[in-house]
Amino acid sequence: MSLLWTSQELVAAMDGRPLGPMPEGISGISIDSRSLQPGDAFFAIKGEAMDGHDFVTAAIKAGAGVLVVAEGKLPSLGRLTAPIVVVEDVLAALEKLGVAARARSSARIIAVTGSAGKTTTKEALRHVLSAVGKVHASAQSFNNHWGVPLTLARMPADCDYAVFEIGMNHPDEIRPLVKMVRPHVAIVTMIAAAHLGFFRNLDEIAKAKAEIFEGLEPGGAAVLNRDDARFKLLEKMARASGVEHVYGFGENARSTFKLTKCELHADHSDIAARIDGHDMIARIGAPGRHMVQNVLAVLGAAHLVGADLGKVALALVDLSAERGRGKRHVLRHPGGSSQPAGPITLIDESYNANPASMAAAMALLNATPVAGEGRRIAVLGDMLELGDHSAKLHAALAELIVGTGTGTVFLGGPEMRSLAQALPQDIKTEYRAGAEELKPVLLAALKPGDVVMIKSSKGIGFAKLVDALLGKFPAEATTSNQT
Repeated sequence: MSLLWTSQELVAAMDGRPLGPMPEGISGISIDSRSLQPGDAFFAIKGEAMDGHDFVTAAIKAGAGVLVVAEGKLPSLGRLTAPIVVVEDVLAALEKLGVAARARSSARIIAVTGSAGKTTTKEALRHVLSAVGKVHASAQSFNNHWGVPLTLARMPADCDYAVFEIGMNHPDEIRPLVKMVRPHVAIVTMIAAAHLGFFRNLDEIAKAKAEIFEGLEPGGAAVLNRDDARFKLLEKMARASGVEHVYGFGENARSTFKLTKCELHADHSDIAARIDGHDMIARIGAPGRHMVQNVLAVLGAAHLVGADLGKVALALVDLSAERGRGKRHVLRHPGGSSQPAGPITLIDESYNANPASMAAAMALLNATPVAGEGRRIAVLGDMLELGDHSAKLHAALAELIVGTGTGTVFLGGPEMRSLAQALPQDIKTEYRAGAEELKPVLLAALKPGDVVMIKSSKGIGFAKLVDALLGKFPAEATTSNQT
C-alpha cells in the first residue's frame, strides 16, 4: 500500500492531537463513509445537511485507518476502536492539510473556472496530460469550499500535473480557494448567465470569476476566452491583480491559442489551430463547437505547463464523457405492430444547465443524425439560480429551439412553463410539473430512430429520466461525447 501521508505528516500538517496507536500512514482521504476505502483517513466534516461525526462507526466498519474528529464532538462519540486525530475544526484541518499538500508539490498546476465548461475542460486536461505524465485532478465537480481542499489534500507528492476546478455562486468564494491552490495557469472558460439570481449582471459574474487571478503564482498565466464579450474586462482585472502573462483563446485574430480551421461532425470535430505560433491539427473525439472552444483552452494551458503538444493532440482523439455531461447511449427500441425495431440515441446532459450550455446542447442535438423516420427530441428541465431573470431566460430558449431541427419538446419544472407558453404551435410540446410526471409520457412517445437529448440543472432530477430510458430500452453502445 502506497502512503499518501505518513501519520506524522498528517498530524503535523493539521496541528492535530493523536489518540491511540497510529498506523504508519494513510492511503487516501474520505469524507463519505459509503465510498471510503480501507486505509483511508475519514474526515468527519459537518455539512449543511449531515454531520460526519454521525458516521464514524460506519467509517470504522469500512476500514478507516484514521478518524479525524472535532474536539467538541469527542465526548459524544463514545469508545472508538480506530486511531483518532483530534482537531479544533475538521474542515479547517482539511484546509491545512491541503495547504501542506500544495507546499510539498512540484507539480505544474492549472485551475479552471467559468460559467460553463469547467468540468469538461478539467476532465479534458486530466485526459490529455495523462499522456505525458502523472496527473491529479478534482473528482466529479469538487469545486467548492470543501471540494477544493479535499482535492488538494488528496494530491500525491509525486504528481507531474494537477488540475483543479473552482466554482462559485456568490462573490468572495473563489478567492480563498485559489489562494490554497496557487496555480501556475488559470483558465476562465466563458462568462454567461449562470447563478444570475445572485448577481445584478454578467459584469458582476465576470468580476467574481476574476478572483481566480489573485491566487496565481508569480509569473503565472491567465488563459481567457478571446471570443467572449467580457474578455477585455477579465484582462483588465487580471492585470490589476498583477498578472503579467494574459493569453486569449478562440477564433479572434488576436488569440494566442487560435482556431484556424474547424470541421464539425456528428460524433467528432477536426481542427487546425495555432498555439503560440505553432501550427497543429487534431481530431477531438467529442462533438460540438463548444467542445472545440474548450479544447483551445486545454491546448493553451498544456503548452504553458510544458507538455508535449504532439502527444496531447493525439490524446484528444479518445476524449471521454461523464454521466450527465454529454455521454451518449445507443438504445434498442423493440418497435411495434406498425414499426420495426430500431435504435434510439440518448444524449445525457442532465447534470447542469444555463442559457449558454442549453445553446451548446441544442446545437449538439441538431448535429446528430436521426435514423429512418426518427425525430430530434429535446427534453428540457429548469435552469436554476437565475433569480428575477428566470422567466425571461427560459422563454428566450424558444428562439433557440425554433432555429434547430428539433420539432418535439418535452418540458418539466415550474420555470419551464415560460418556455412552454413561448413555443410556437408547430413544435410539438408536452409540459409537465416535473421529472416524475414527465417520465411515462416520454417513455410512451419514443420511437425507433429518435434522438433524444435530456438537459436540465441537476436539482431538477432529470437524471431519473436518463435512468428510466436506460432501464426500459437495452443498450447497444455507449460513446464518449462531452458537452
